[in-house]
Amino acid sequence: MVRINWTAVVIGFLVGLVISLVGLALPVIGQIGGGLVGGFVAGYLAGGGLGRGAWHGLLAGGLGGFLLAVFAWVGASLLGLAINESVAGLLGGAGLFLVVAFLGLLLALDSALAGAIGGAIRS
Repeated sequence: MVRINWTAVVIGFLVGLVISLVGLALPVIGQIGGGLVGGFVAGYLAGGGLGRGAWHGLLAGGLGGFLLAVFAWVGASLLGLAINESVAGLLGGAGLFLVVAFLGLLLALDSALAGAIGGAIRS
């Protein structure tokens, strides 16, 4: 069983978030750079080789997508409940959560690659 170094994941996420926010001036380069640097930092702090670094980079990169998915789920569920006044609104919110969470992990693959490099350098 792989132990997750949550400190490395959170620090990598925060580094990526700060770089992405600063990178708003350079739309494409800033966003990709934030994911790469954040994943690298998470992988480097976690250490342990390619696999462990990639896992921690993926978690750091996917954390933002997961948080966005939770907010979308709550918002869509409340909106669906207010409009529909039935439990069907909650199901729509859950479906939106799954789609956004999947896309968040898919878009975090660059962070996993950078995390693998960081983990390999550290070990």
